[in-house]
Amino acid sequence: MISGEIIARLGAFVAIFASMAIYELWSPRLERSEMAGALKSRRWVTNLSILLVSSMVLRIIFPAAAVGAALWAETKGWGLFRIIGMEPIVAGILSFVILDFAVWLEHVASHKIPLLWRIHRVHHADNGFDLTTGLRFHPVEILLSMFWKAGIVVLLGAPALSVLVFEIVLNGTSMFSHSNVAISKRFDSLLRRVFVTPDMHRVHHSSMHRETDSNYGFNFSFWDRLFGTYVPQPKLGHEGMEIGLAQYRGSYAAGLFWALKLPFTSLRRSDQ
Repeated sequence: MISGEIIARLGAFVAIFASMAIYELWSPRLERSEMAGALKSRRWVTNLSILLVSSMVLRIIFPAAAVGAALWAETKGWGLFRIIGMEPIVAGILSFVILDFAVWLEHVASHKIPLLWRIHRVHHADNGFDLTTGLRFHPVEILLSMFWKAGIVVLLGAPALSVLVFEIVLNGTSMFSHSNVAISKRFDSLLRRVFVTPDMHRVHHSSMHRETDSNYGFNFSFWDRLFGTYVPQPKLGHEGMEIGLAQYRGSYAAGLFWALKLPFTSLRRSDQ
């Protein structure tokens, strides 16, 4: 199952990444200097390198990942859904929704808790916004996230298949919600009633604190509406908004080693 999980996730990643990359080139939402030319190439190399490092660290420290945790809990007969005898299909659907809320909650915590923000600001320090931004997460954040998800999986007794589907969807929607693709306003309005769209999540990457402190979702958009963290549009508009963290501007923010060491540097007052 674990080898099958790796193949399934890798295959889905390649297919989604290639599709979104072609879409971005064919119909970009924004055309900015930091998202084109040499700087774009440097950002892509950095963001994909961070992904590679994070994936290697995860497989070394937590090789079975969340799917492995689900299989382990199954062999032990652990989990709320097994205790109450819930039907597997219902347990799978509930597991997907609960895991999505858990990831939303984790994202909120990564902004509210200073120690977690130290790590998460690597993601927000990207001056551009495209599908590779959705892959730019520090290895420490990836590890913490996996332990959090694995704990939820064991507690629920989530079916392994639903966990695998969730992980694939989460990875795919992270690329989609961060992508620089043009979507009609009408379709965006309809889609964001349930799912997070790029225009919705781009607000979260604004340099304005009120906007950064909003739109935390990756898959479902309704968590932000339920908890009052939904902001429909950036104050300056998508063309006029500043993307990234104001205190980290310039090409150095696109450097790999700079990004990897950022969590271990002192927080500036503007980082609080």
